[in-house]
Amino acid sequence: MSDALVPLAARSLIGGTLMGLANLVPGVSGGTMLLAAGVYTRFVDAVAEVTTFRFRVRSLVTLACVVGAAMSAIVLLAGVVAGLVVEHRWVMYSVFIGLTLGGAPIIWKRAAGHHGRAFWVSSGVAFALMGGLALIKPGGGGETGIAMMFVGGLVGASAMILPGVSGGYLLLLLGLYVPILSAVDAGKDAAKAGEWDALLDPALGVYVPVGVGVLVGVVGVSNLVRILMKRAPAPTFGSLLGLVAGAVLGLWPFQAGRPPELGEVVKGQAMTAELLAELDPDDYPTSFFTPTPIQIGASIALVAAGFGATRLIDRFGEQNPRGNPDE
Repeated sequence: MSDALVPLAARSLIGGTLMGLANLVPGVSGGTMLLAAGVYTRFVDAVAEVTTFRFRVRSLVTLACVVGAAMSAIVLLAGVVAGLVVEHRWVMYSVFIGLTLGGAPIIWKRAAGHHGRAFWVSSGVAFALMGGLALIKPGGGGETGIAMMFVGGLVGASAMILPGVSGGYLLLLLGLYVPILSAVDAGKDAAKAGEWDALLDPALGVYVPVGVGVLVGVVGVSNLVRILMKRAPAPTFGSLLGLVAGAVLGLWPFQAGRPPELGEVVKGQAMTAELLAELDPDDYPTSFFTPTPIQIGASIALVAAGFGATRLIDRFGEQNPRGNPDE
């Protein structure tokens, strides 16, 4: 690798790692993390070039480093993050809110010169859209068949590319977040133990349909974003800002998983005593609770910490005095 490519590779590895972590976190956008690390535009351009059969060394290095680092982060940390969300939901959601809000100044900076009427109208529409999605109670109550796993991969990858849109958050709304992360963690454990037969079910039921959905989503949305940012920057950046702000509405931290009641529908099935006994806590529906003063104070501190973390990443991604990370 030439000396000129070393900084690009290092930044792409960091951005890919952050992207992978972001896609494990409901409310945090993988695209925002790439933007903060200073490789977002290069990544989108690289995907567009490769899908139109143009192969440049810089594009191939960017793709290899971002994708490799992101997949490594997802495989290694899926079980940890899923467990923390299930067992310490209000703590994790507080951090997620801060990380998400930290992306707003990044998008505002990138939209410099486009803060007109189109920007604010599209921002309001996107915010209202996310508010509507927030009315859908997330949890483990959705269908998890092959078709839904494909949809999950498609939606998750599409959101992964858009700064401000969280693939993990949309998977949470669809009821696919914990099932997918749990399948990834189960596959990792089976591979470690050499139990290759145990990989068959998650491979056919989760990995293949999700992988196909991810591929279709990344290719389609990367090309679309590239076109929109060049031809209609004001409404595009306005929409992204509205999506960031609106994502927080669905991340109210003070909620927890609860055991369902007899007759309640979970994953398309009315709960019986036998089904309740077999139901994994990962699949419990969520309900709101009244926080204590200590929890409220801790939540505010965690939001501030998450916001500060995203801002620090953004500072790292700045490569020139004008503050345009991708130039």
